[in-house]
Amino acid sequence: MIRYLKSTWNVFWRYRHLLANLVSRDIKVKYRRSVLGLAWSVLNPLLMMMVMTLVFGKLFSDLLDNAFPIVAATGQPPPFAIYVLTGQLIFAFFSDSTSMAMDSVLGNAQLIKKVYIPKYIFPLEKVLFSMVNTLFSMLSLVLVMLVLRFPVSFWVLLAPAALALLFLFNLGVGLILSAGVVFFRDIKHLYSVFILALTYMTPVFWSETILDGSLVLETIVKLNPMYWFVSLFRWLVVYGRAPTPLQWLIPAGCAVGSLLIGLLMFRKTQDDFILHI
Repeated sequence: MIRYLKSTWNVFWRYRHLLANLVSRDIKVKYRRSVLGLAWSVLNPLLMMMVMTLVFGKLFSDLLDNAFPIVAATGQPPPFAIYVLTGQLIFAFFSDSTSMAMDSVLGNAQLIKKVYIPKYIFPLEKVLFSMVNTLFSMLSLVLVMLVLRFPVSFWVLLAPAALALLFLFNLGVGLILSAGVVFFRDIKHLYSVFILALTYMTPVFWSETILDGSLVLETIVKLNPMYWFVSLFRWLVVYGRAPTPLQWLIPAGCAVGSLLIGLLMFRKTQDDFILHI
């Protein structure tokens, strides 16, 4: 496996310019004929945040009063707009990158049949594209924080590390999905239902306090890896506190485990792609 990881990195470095061109192409295609262009990466999460705040703000914001304070010096619960926007951005990164990666191999079937390109380049490119889009979307969070004069701590400097772990996790899931859907097309339909269910299982617009100490519900929610990624990002950005070792270890374990399983599955099945695409 170590030898395979090393060879994979060497191939990645050799095709780095192709990756950059593919990411650039996707950005241009996504915003082609759009007047605002990349500005939609900022406007879209802002508009979604406004809708969620209007719909769920009163229903769930009171639950945040029982949560721990943002910063010890203020002792105030986070504004619901910032709370929901952080969860929305992190979950959207996972949902978008894995959904696009799932179709990446099938979507490039004609290219794969004509020339040799390492097939894992395609799911990797989609996750990279989603990462770039997410970084632009983070500007919406900065704007809301500035408007609401939201205090941040130095722990926010570790937010890129949390995003890096989520990137690896997304890549692993993307590799698994992109390989699986080549052989079982039904995965695409099942995954859309799965993402919808996962949205409600992840505290994007609701707080853990809604569980009201139910051991069964807490166990179910905490079996969801996205719970830990959203929680870690919020601790660093929203609550401004040092995450516990467990809050780092679980996302790191999910990221490494997902990536290793994805690479192994992709490696074992990629030679048969040509027979099914």
